Amino acid sequence: MIKLSIPHLAGNERKYVDDAVESTWIVPLGPYVDEFEHRLEAYLGHGNVVALSAGTAAIHLGLVMAGVKSGDEVVCQSLTFAASCNPIVYLGAHPVFVDSEPDTWNMSPRWLEQAILARKEATGRYPAAIVVVHLYGMPARMNRIMEVAEKYGIPVVEDAAEALGSEYDGKKCGTIAPYGVLSFNGNKIITTSGGGALICPDAEAASRVKFLSTQAREDRPYYYHTVIGYNYRLSNVSAAIGCAQIEELAERVDRRREINQLYRQGFAGVRGVTIHAEPDSGIKSNFWLTTVLFDETAVSRTPDEIRMALLEKGIETRLIWRPMHMQPVYADAPYYGEKCDESIFDHGLCLPSGTTLTDNDVQTVINAIIELL
Repeated sequence: MIKLSIPHLAGNERKYVDDAVESTWIVPLGPYVDEFEHRLEAYLGHGNVVALSAGTAAIHLGLVMAGVKSGDEVVCQSLTFAASCNPIVYLGAHPVFVDSEPDTWNMSPRWLEQAILARKEATGRYPAAIVVVHLYGMPARMNRIMEVAEKYGIPVVEDAAEALGSEYDGKKCGTIAPYGVLSFNGNKIITTSGGGALICPDAEAASRVKFLSTQAREDRPYYYHTVIGYNYRLSNVSAAIGCAQIEELAERVDRRREINQLYRQGFAGVRGVTIHAEPDSGIKSNFWLTTVLFDETAVSRTPDEIRMALLEKGIETRLIWRPMHMQPVYADAPYYGEKCDESIFDHGLCLPSGTTLTDNDVQTVINAIIELL
């Protein structure tokens, strides 16, 4: 079976996990948690990283730190995974969804501004925050998005859960907005089994996030709480895996980019097939997942039909995220755009992209798709 993206364990994972277990540090604290945070900071060139139990937890705490309250509105990219917007609802706030650009597939700065102005007209208030996503590792146009956000004084949470190692204008994704989110789920470019991190603007904010992520327990000899906290800290055992994984991160990014290049070469000149590529030189994607669009005027099968046919051949693929404004749970949420994201969903497919794949595996996928067209 050629899988979509599975964990790649090829370094010191067992050594570090055994050390964590032997030391009895198997709780959501410990030396590997501290070390994992330091290694992330060194890689990102940005201090103040807090390791958490999931990327979803990081988005939740990022919104808390941005000041989102019950009854607020938060603008979010519609073409994304539900974890990008569900934490908005955790806080009693309301998502406002925005369309994507056709080239990056990420939040359209034009529709972002129109949504901000429309919500001010409708509610008398600007949205409380913006959640922008680097979809499948492709960086959003952060300069323009930050310009819009700063124009109206709205804080930004940068969801880089899929984009560790990606860069925009020379800056690592997750370090551009005040708060950046990372994920280390099992299918990500590096994994801690499950886990995430919140990149904070300064040491004071990071300290506050650590406090909130450990049940907001005050520094007293007894349990004492003045605010609601959360059980969101990463375990020392998971962090031990992360310490080993990050040692291989640069090579993993290079390999994912090589795999994307193999797909682009393999489909070059094939009618009706477009591999998603970087639209300009300021954008560097980690290509966490290589994605493809099929032109319905040239390809007789739908992406889902192609997916099912490939599965019968032992090849796992996945449909593009269904936009959040198309989800029943968010049917009543405002949406601003011209449905570019719906078109991407209708015509797109995620291809096997994990770093355990060989060149022959990639060629097998290419040949299988061409046979189906």
